[in-house]
Amino acid sequence: MTGGLKVYYVPWRPFVMQNSFPTLFPSLPIIRTILIRERITIVHGHQAFSTLYHEALMHSRTMGYRVVFTDHSLYGFSDAGSIHMNKVLQFTLADVSQAICVLHTSKENTVLRSGLPPEKVFVIPNAVDTAMFKPAVQPSRSEIVIVVISQLVYRKGADLLVEVIPDVCRLHPNVRFIVGGDGPKRVRLEEMREKYSLQDRVEMLGVVPHAQVRSVLISGHIFLNSSLTEAFCIAILEAASCGLLTVSTRVGEVPEVLPDDMIILAEPDPGDMVLAIERAISMLPKVDPQVMHHRMRELYNWHDVAKRTEIVYDRALKCPNQNLLERVSRYILNIIC
Repeated sequence: MTGGLKVYYVPWRPFVMQNSFPTLFPSLPIIRTILIRERITIVHGHQAFSTLYHEALMHSRTMGYRVVFTDHSLYGFSDAGSIHMNKVLQFTLADVSQAICVLHTSKENTVLRSGLPPEKVFVIPNAVDTAMFKPAVQPSRSEIVIVVISQLVYRKGADLLVEVIPDVCRLHPNVRFIVGGDGPKRVRLEEMREKYSLQDRVEMLGVVPHAQVRSVLISGHIFLNSSLTEAFCIAILEAASCGLLTVSTRVGEVPEVLPDDMIILAEPDPGDMVLAIERAISMLPKVDPQVMHHRMRELYNWHDVAKRTEIVYDRALKCPNQNLLERVSRYILNIIC
C-alpha cells in the first residue's frame, strides 16, 4: 500500500498480452470479497482487451455497483481480432453506467464498436507530469538532434524510420538521430546504419527506462513519431513538455493531441516525412522550450483530469439501478444486434 493506493494481486496467471485466461465465474469470489471488504462505491476499469475487467464489470453490476469504463485505444472493424472484441464489448458494455474516452476520435470509435449511447461517453484526455518532464538548457543548434523513443515494431513505423533516416542525414549533414527502444525491427535499423555508414550519426540506446526518458529528450531538438496506428500518444506530450518540436504521422488520434504550431503532421510516407522534418528544422529558431512547457502545463494536467473524472463518477452514481430482467433483456438485445 503506497500513497493511499491499495493493490490486490489476483492469483491468475497471464497467458497473452498480460491478460489472464477468461474464467467468468471462478473470479466471482475474489472480486466479491474485494468489493465488500473495501466498501467499494464505483468500479472503474480500463482497456477493452482486459478479461479481468470484463468479468469484474459483470459481477459488479450483478451486485448492484455502478461501473465506469475507460477506453484508451482505437480498434478496427474488419480483422478477426477486432470483430471478436467488438462483439464482446457490445455484450459487456450493455450494462455499463458511464464510459470515458481519451479523445473525440476515440469516442466515435468506441460508440461505433460497442453500441453505447453517445450521451453516456465522456471525453477526458490523458495528462503528463510536467513537473517531471521539463526542459533544461537548450542544446546548441549547430547540431540538430532528432529523438525517437518507441517500440521498434511494425505498428510503430520502424520500417519508415529505416527509409527516412538516411535521406535526412544526406540532406542535412548537421543532423544526428538518437533512437531509444527495442523490438524485432531493431535489426533493420542496425542494418541501415551499417549500410549507410551512419554509426556516428545514429545512436541506438536500446530500452530506455521511463525514469530516464527526460534525460534523453532534453538532449534533442525534434521528437519524431512514425507510428502507422496510434491512439493517445503520451510520448508526444512528454516531448512537448520538454520543449521539443514534434514531427508525427497523421494517424489515429494524433492530430487532436497538440496545437498546430507545436506539431508538424505528415502522411505515413517516407517522402512526406522527410519534408516535414525539413520544415521542423526551419522552424527551430522560433521555438522557445520554456513557452512550450508552460503551454503544456495548462493544456494537460492531472488535477483537471481528476475533476472531470469526478463529474463522471457523480453521473454514474445517479444512474438508476435496473432489475435482473431489464439487465438480461439488454444483454440479449446486444447479442442479437
